[in-house]
Amino acid sequence: MLPHIEDFVLDLETKHYSPYTVRDYKRYLGVFDDFLNESSFPFNRINKQTIASYKAQLASRGRNIGKLSNHSDKQVAPCTINYKLAALRVYLRYLIGIDYPCPLAPQAVENLKTAPKQPQVPGPEDLIRLIDAPFPGANIIELRDKAILETLFHTGLRVSELASLNRDQLNLERKQIRLKGKGNNIRTLFLPNVAAQWISHYLQWRQDHFRPLFIRHSGELDSRKGGERMRLTPRSIQNIVTKYAVRCGLSTKATPQTLRHCFALYLAEGIANPVPLQVLSGHERLHGIIHYVHGSHASDAENPSKQQPLAKPD
Repeated sequence: MLPHIEDFVLDLETKHYSPYTVRDYKRYLGVFDDFLNESSFPFNRINKQTIASYKAQLASRGRNIGKLSNHSDKQVAPCTINYKLAALRVYLRYLIGIDYPCPLAPQAVENLKTAPKQPQVPGPEDLIRLIDAPFPGANIIELRDKAILETLFHTGLRVSELASLNRDQLNLERKQIRLKGKGNNIRTLFLPNVAAQWISHYLQWRQDHFRPLFIRHSGELDSRKGGERMRLTPRSIQNIVTKYAVRCGLSTKATPQTLRHCFALYLAEGIANPVPLQVLSGHERLHGIIHYVHGSHASDAENPSKQQPLAKPD
C-alpha cells in the first residue's frame, strides 16, 4: 500500500475537495499501487522510467483499468489516463508539502498529449426545437421539463448543480440563483426572464412545500426530510434531456452538458474577455473555458444574450 495514503485522503477532505474527487483520487492511486505490486517495484524507488512504464500499461489494450470496468480490445483514452496521472501528482505534492519522503518530483509525472476537442453542439434551429419539445400545458411533468431545459440553457448550470437546487436558493423577484458549485465555490447567477417565468409557472402548479426545486411527480410520495427523496437525480435530468432530443428528432447527441456547452459557446461569441464566462460557468481556472472561446467566432456585441439563438428580438 502506498505510504500515508489515509493521511492524504484526510488532507483532501480537510481542504474541502469534492467527495467525488476524493473517491476518484483514492481509486486512481489504488491503480498505481496495483501496478507497483505487479511489477515488484517499491514506491521509494520510483523514477521517470517507472512512470513511463505505468503510462504504457494504462494505455495498453486489454487492460482492466483499476478493476473498475472490463476492457477487451478498446484503447484507453489519453484523457482517462491523465486523470490517474493527475491524482498521482497531487499525492506526490502532498508528500513533499508535509516533509514525507518523496522519491519523485510531481512535475516528472507528465500528462499524455491529447487532441484538441471542440464541443459538439446543436445548431440554433435544432436547439430551439429541443427547448420547445415539451408540452407545458399538458401536465406538470412536461411543465417541469420545460423549466429544466430553459434553465440549463440560459444559465449553463452543471447537471449536479441543477439537481441540488432548493427553492430557497432562488429569488424570482430579482431573478437570481445563489448556489454552491464545484469546489464549494459560491456564485450568483442571473436568470433571464424566460427561464424565471417557466420556473415560476412550475412552482405555482405544485401543491407541496418540498425544499428541492425540481422533483419527481411519479411513484410513492415521500415527505420526509423536506421531500429530499423526491428530488430529481442528475441521471433523471440526463434522461429528461435525452427524452426530448428523441421526441424532436435531434440529429446530434444531447445531454445536460450539451446545453451547458451551448450556453458557453453562444456567450463566448459576444464576450471578448473570457473572465466573465469563467465566473458564469463556475470554472476555477481560465483553462477550463479556453475551448469555448476558441470554438466561437468572437464579436464585439454589447449584449451577449443577443448571440443566443433563443434570445427574443428587441
